[in-house]
Amino acid sequence: MIQIITGDKGKGKTKVLIDKVNNEVKVVTGSVVFIDNNNKHLYELSNRVRMINCTNYEVDNLEMFAGFILGIISQNKDIEKIYIDNFTSVTYVKPEQISYALDIMNKISEKYNIKIVLSISKNEADLPECAKEKIVISL
Repeated sequence: MIQIITGDKGKGKTKVLIDKVNNEVKVVTGSVVFIDNNNKHLYELSNRVRMINCTNYEVDNLEMFAGFILGIISQNKDIEKIYIDNFTSVTYVKPEQISYALDIMNKISEKYNIKIVLSISKNEADLPECAKEKIVISL
């Protein structure tokens, strides 16, 4: 299952995402992964959360990112949740590719039974219809 936290840049999506991660890591039995394109929030996350800065691994397009996610999953079979901050910048997805990117993430989520929560820096009205049904928080 995919969930989306959306809102324009600077609205507080990352803080909401971090709060969600830190609250949910207390109740899960498996692993939780937080992916971003920097280490800025490393010390705000619970030490039970695996923080990954994907820029350290030269991920520079959506297909590489999907492979990167699959590699993470292959090395840790007990992942329950993956949180991805700045989804469009981390995956280098252009606005017209959001539907395709969400489809890829949804297939991964369903196949491996992992909940994926994304933050997207866009107003809810600017997202494609397929994304709107996955929105859990709009700022």
